[in-house]
Amino acid sequence: MVRTFVALELSETVRGQLKEAQDVLRASSSRLTFVDPSLIHITVKFLGEVDDKMLVRIKDALKLVPFQPFPVSAGNVTVNNPKRPHTVWCAIDDKGNGERLLSLVEDALSPMGFPRESRKFTPHATVARVKYSDPSLFAALDQLKGRSYGECMVSGLKLKKSTLTPRGPVYEDLLEVNW
Repeated sequence: MVRTFVALELSETVRGQLKEAQDVLRASSSRLTFVDPSLIHITVKFLGEVDDKMLVRIKDALKLVPFQPFPVSAGNVTVNNPKRPHTVWCAIDDKGNGERLLSLVEDALSPMGFPRESRKFTPHATVARVKYSDPSLFAALDQLKGRSYGECMVSGLKLKKSTLTPRGPVYEDLLEVNW
């Protein structure tokens, strides 16, 4: 069994600028687990554990998802829920392209038994996970208000394998589809 998800990559420049945001967040007394900047991405759909036979079918289906390259911009760094933060993320403006892409991915994968997402797609890039929050986290986030972390073109999607380790996840590209 392989733990998998469909992702969009951000440019090295955008990821580098998000590392700068992480450096500001490190001053917080909150206990945060930071995402390695080289691994920061936009998750389109989490698939979970799949067997090798299903993996072949998923790859074949994703290769047929039609789309065009589109620009994204990395904006505000914030938390998923100010009352009970679990994730620090960067909001991504994709002009609705991520939601349209998710719909096509789900059209391709739902016949295989993958349920459609019930929540609205919110494009974001996780920069840290919150283990323990205190007010200093919000002070650090205030320092980041109004900053932009760059723009880039998304020109394809990736099927990624995620292996969870005590030192954080390890990702491996299983498929790259370029448009």
